[in-house]
Amino acid sequence: MFKRIIQIIVIALVLLVLAVVCGGIVGFNFLRDNGIKQYFATMKPPAATVSTTIVKPSSWTPGVEAIGTVSAVRGVDLTVETAGIVREILFHANQKVADGAVLLQLDDAVERADLEATKAQVAVVQTALERAIELQKRGVNPEATLDTARATATATQAQVAKLQAVLDQKRLTAPFSGTVGIPKIDLGQYLAPGTAVVTLQDLDTMRVDFSVPEQQLPLLKIDQTVRLGIGGGEMPFAGRIRGIDPKIDPASRLVTIRAEVANTEGKLTPGQFVQVRVELPEENNVLAVPQTALTSSLYGDFVFVVRPAKAAEAAPAPAGKPEEKPADKPAADAAKPADAMKPAAEGAAAKPADKAAADPAKPATEAPKPEPELVLSQVFVKPGRRNNGMVEVLEGIASGDEVVTAGQNRLYNGMSVAVDNTIDPTKSANNQAAQQ
Repeated sequence: MFKRIIQIIVIALVLLVLAVVCGGIVGFNFLRDNGIKQYFATMKPPAATVSTTIVKPSSWTPGVEAIGTVSAVRGVDLTVETAGIVREILFHANQKVADGAVLLQLDDAVERADLEATKAQVAVVQTALERAIELQKRGVNPEATLDTARATATATQAQVAKLQAVLDQKRLTAPFSGTVGIPKIDLGQYLAPGTAVVTLQDLDTMRVDFSVPEQQLPLLKIDQTVRLGIGGGEMPFAGRIRGIDPKIDPASRLVTIRAEVANTEGKLTPGQFVQVRVELPEENNVLAVPQTALTSSLYGDFVFVVRPAKAAEAAPAPAGKPEEKPADKPAADAAKPADAMKPAAEGAAAKPADKAAADPAKPATEAPKPEPELVLSQVFVKPGRRNNGMVEVLEGIASGDEVVTAGQNRLYNGMSVAVDNTIDPTKSANNQAAQQ
């Protein structure tokens, strides 16, 4: 019986120990998970690094942008007027030729022979005309004979002029000075009338044809400045508007504009694709931000404005040994011997005096104030015109706002940020490396 009781007690103790252990494990896991949740819930994410710019009123040069095609003011594909065999090619590719220079000579042996024969006949007819005139003066030649001689002489002269024109068609000459292209024919080749021989382009002055919407037509005028660019955002070429089509295309609602630009360095080529910008009168006090600062979404266009966070509430005193109440201090001091309190009081009073006497000119140093925390504010704006990497902002921001220009990835409203303006996203990396 006694052993039975002992066994029951042992089993009860074992069960109690197991319950305590299991309860401790469960409680530990619960406290650990709860602590982890509270830690991550109160953990402050690190500040994101961004680049910013201060919004300031500036001058703005609006413009009308379009895409144009370059062509030479004087350019033509030269062809032959008559059939023949190529005897001489008197030019080479990319050669600059003068006005009237002979470029191609066809075989003209037959035409030359016909011309020489006709010229010989002219001499005979001219002699007969002179004889008829002399006989008419003597009164022995009728008037009809003289008229016939004159008509024959005139017809013979016309035949000479005709043969000379046919002979001239056997030569291809430059109608104006310019640069010739690659020959499209070979020696000994038979050419039919209208066969293209070579292109001739005057590259000193180029013209650009482009189209703009009808709504922008009132902004354009003859002799307005036009900037041209091949690519990369730069527009180094300047020209003038020389023509505006008086008719708007009813199908596309576009109007064609023609501009002329000097091409002294030869960087523009006929048929080339260019970016065109017609510069309009300059405007002042326009708020603009870099295009990299503007973000578009389904809800609208917005920017991130950097602003200082609100002052944090005063933190409570750190937990520790409670301070003695003023009412308790006299009792505690009274419990101490008078001699023990006197040296301490004298030492406490002497230390500030000694310190002040040792360094009277040095002011008391204050603890450095921490920099104010910066947070983001998402502001929806109304964008306007764009020009040279900048976008006009009509509504939403004011002068003096600090706007994020780079690093908007994974930003959100109220996020803490750190500003680093060592890199300007509005400039190329090469320019920034050169400045450093």
